[in-house]
Amino acid sequence: MGLLDNKTAIVTGSSRGIGAEVAKILAGEGAAVVVNYRQKAPRANKVVAGIEAAGGRAVAVGADLTTTEGVHALASAAMENFGSLDVLVLNASGGMESGMEEGYALKLNRDAQINMLNAAVPLMQEGSRVVFVTSHQAHFINTVPTMPEYEPVARSKRAGEDALRELLPSLTEKGISLVVVSGDMIEGTVTATLLDRSNPGAIEARRAEAGKLYSVEEFAEVVAAMATADVESGHTEYAGGADYFGKNAG
Repeated sequence: MGLLDNKTAIVTGSSRGIGAEVAKILAGEGAAVVVNYRQKAPRANKVVAGIEAAGGRAVAVGADLTTTEGVHALASAAMENFGSLDVLVLNASGGMESGMEEGYALKLNRDAQINMLNAAVPLMQEGSRVVFVTSHQAHFINTVPTMPEYEPVARSKRAGEDALRELLPSLTEKGISLVVVSGDMIEGTVTATLLDRSNPGAIEARRAEAGKLYSVEEFAEVVAAMATADVESGHTEYAGGADYFGKNAG
């Protein structure tokens, strides 16, 4: 028996990296998983194939979360394919990519998170869980400076977290809990790669300062665990970066 038998989870941005690993772990706990991608269908299909090969259930759904159609298509996919929606992992984020429209980081990291939650909530039963994935660089941005190249993204992700927390009372009324997972820079992620490209040596410097950075797999374990952890709604789970907590950060 898995912790998520007969449950359905949506993991946004799960065609690769942290999201893909979280999807695999949740499927291993018995959840039927909606694997979300924006453009890379082959990668998402590969994640689904891996889950199915291990005996799990999953479906790949293409959806741009910055559009109204995208968030509703993703929420609907859980009901249409598996008949319920019990866990929503808000993992998709961005803003370091080149060639995106002005304000894209805020549109994805704040607005899309709220829109996705609002589309999902009417489908979720009492006892459901929402997990928002962020970084220490964003979570602590108001008290601990980050690299200039990352600051706009960090502020947009903090704005997303703040906006989600404002919904805590209405979620509690419906019996839905929200947990935030904040991690230090993660080895091998797209964000880390793009940041290191714009600020060469940034990741190596952060690794030296922190002593250790989590791998994608290690961080995904923490995120997935929060889908079922017995914690209060509004709880923040921290992964790595112990030095942040000595900087009067809050």
